[in-house]
Order: sequence, then structure tokens, then C-alpha cells
Amino acid sequence: MTAKNFFKKIFSLYLWGNILAMIVIVGLLALGVKYGLDLYTHHGQSVEVPNIIHKTYNEAEDILDDVNLEILVSDTDYVKTLPPDCVLEQSPTAGDVVKPGRAVYVKINASHTPQKPLPDIIDNSSLRDAQSRLMAMGFQLGEPEYIPGEREWIYGVKCRGKQLSAGDLVSVEDLLIIQVGDGRRDLNDQVTLVENNNYYYDEGEDEEEKPVRTRTHYKRQEPQPARPTIDRREIAGSTEAPRESSAPAPVAVPSGD
Repeated sequence: MTAKNFFKKIFSLYLWGNILAMIVIVGLLALGVKYGLDLYTHHGQSVEVPNIIHKTYNEAEDILDDVNLEILVSDTDYVKTLPPDCVLEQSPTAGDVVKPGRAVYVKINASHTPQKPLPDIIDNSSLRDAQSRLMAMGFQLGEPEYIPGEREWIYGVKCRGKQLSAGDLVSVEDLLIIQVGDGRRDLNDQVTLVENNNYYYDEGEDEEEKPVRTRTHYKRQEPQPARPTIDRREIAGSTEAPRESSAPAPVAVPSGD
């Protein structure tokens, strides 16, 4: 390529037209990004979050919609003294200044008492640990019911007279009764659960101090000794004469001598 042709291409209108078009496109993209972000983020705009605590969900939604804010339910809880479906908590709180279009997260009051699964505390925990876990979960506890067993050890949990197992769903409003050992047995004693969580001791314990509570069909039936056969001829003063033997009398055989 000669120098004349090279300079001719460098200064051609086609080349510089393409360069100018690219510069314009890049400039437009930069301006679009700048002003587009301002519009998207509501740059320079702000609203004050209204107070929607104890408002119903529909009322709170209307109040937030008037100031260009959204409402989202993040959790539910239960307060017996408040009507269902009302707002218990909100985030951001009332009075905070936020951008328009911001979501306000609320906690709604449930229409019924929540149910929670019973933790694995039966035969797996002491009284103090079980009480701490249940109270931390929001359960209501009554006075413990003491039964024969290892002291302060959990043997069962009752609710409304019904025995519970680990994982059963229980309302936090229901009263739980923990069945705990009273320490009236040794660790080596065998204890068997029979009915309604009643325990009984093995044979050999003091029955007056520790009564045995078992079902009738749980008792083992000992075999009765066979009655001895009595010969009626041995009864003194018996009027019955002994029977003569029906076997034939021996016959004398004459000697061959």
C-alpha cells in the first residue's frame, strides 16, 4: 500500500463517520445509565413510614399504598387480647425515612393459637432442663406430677389428661404437666410402665411404703401344685372293705419225683 492510499483511507468520511457514531452511542448509554439509575432508585426522593401497628392487614395495605410503599408479611404470632389479622410489628418502624417503593415487613397476629412440637425430653432430660426448654418455646407449665422413679428424671408429659410423645403438636395455650421421678427407688431397680404412666416395683420392695399398681392381666399366674392321690384304704376308720384282687391264685405244680 502506498502512502497516498494510506492517507486517503485515514481521512475518509466513512471511517470518521463510524467513529463519530460509536462516540454518540457510548455517550447515550452513559446518560441512560445515569438518569435511569436515578429514576430506579428514586434519587432525591423520600417518604416517611407511617405507623400501622394494630391496624388490620387491609387497612395497613391502604395506608402504605397512599405513600407509595409496599407491605410484605414476614412472620405471624399470636396475642390473645388483639384481633386476628392485625399488625403486631413493622420494619422499618414508624417515622423512618425511606425511598418510595420500599417494602415494609410486618408481623401479623394469627387467628388461632400456634401449635409447636413437643421436644424430646421424655426419658431424656432432668426436670430443670425440661422446664427451661419448654418455657423458652412458650409452653405453659403446671405443677409437676411426682411418680416413683429416679429423682428429678422426666418419665412423661401430659396435656388435658392425655399422654404426649416427642413431636406431638401442642397449643402454647394448653397446660403441660411434667411427670417426674420422686427418688423413691434405687437406680438398679426395674420399673415397668403399665397404664396411664403408673409405675410399679419389682417383688421384694416394701409394699406398705411403695404400693404396687398393676393391671390384673399383668400378674403372673403361678402353677398350682397337683393334688396328691389318696388311697381310700389308708383312711382310718374307713367302712369300705378292700377289694379282693381279681388275679387268679397260684396253682401248685406237682413235682416230677
